[in-house]
Amino acid sequence: MTELLDLNKKIKEHGLVLTPNDVKTLITSRNKVLHDYARVELSTEVLKELIEVFAASPYMNQEHYVETLNDLQEIFYHLRNETEDKIGDVKLIHQMMEDFNGPCAGSVELLRSRMEQLAENFRRDLLSNESSFEGDDKTWN
Repeated sequence: MTELLDLNKKIKEHGLVLTPNDVKTLITSRNKVLHDYARVELSTEVLKELIEVFAASPYMNQEHYVETLNDLQEIFYHLRNETEDKIGDVKLIHQMMEDFNGPCAGSVELLRSRMEQLAENFRRDLLSNESSFEGDDKTWN
């Protein structure tokens, strides 16, 4: 909890702040999402990255910050499962941010849709690459 509250030093420059209750809400949401997606995370690095990266978004405001972060956690872990953990955390978060600030114009629902399309494209490309290596000892990279 202390690590997350320490992020206030960085996010306050964007007019945002997390209270101890906000952090409890975020951790509770994180734990639920991890349980729902049958995932294990031993650290809060993903949540910390989401907090820091999305604080810089012009679409973030204090009123909806925690709710949006909870939605972003759900989108992130769904995407991790859908891409079989083959895209790095930071790369995935920055792709989410790029779409959130760009074509989604701050809409979590549009982001969810775009990320689902990204996952579909990824799976299609993965299957295409795997089929090109059939009978070969090479692996998709």
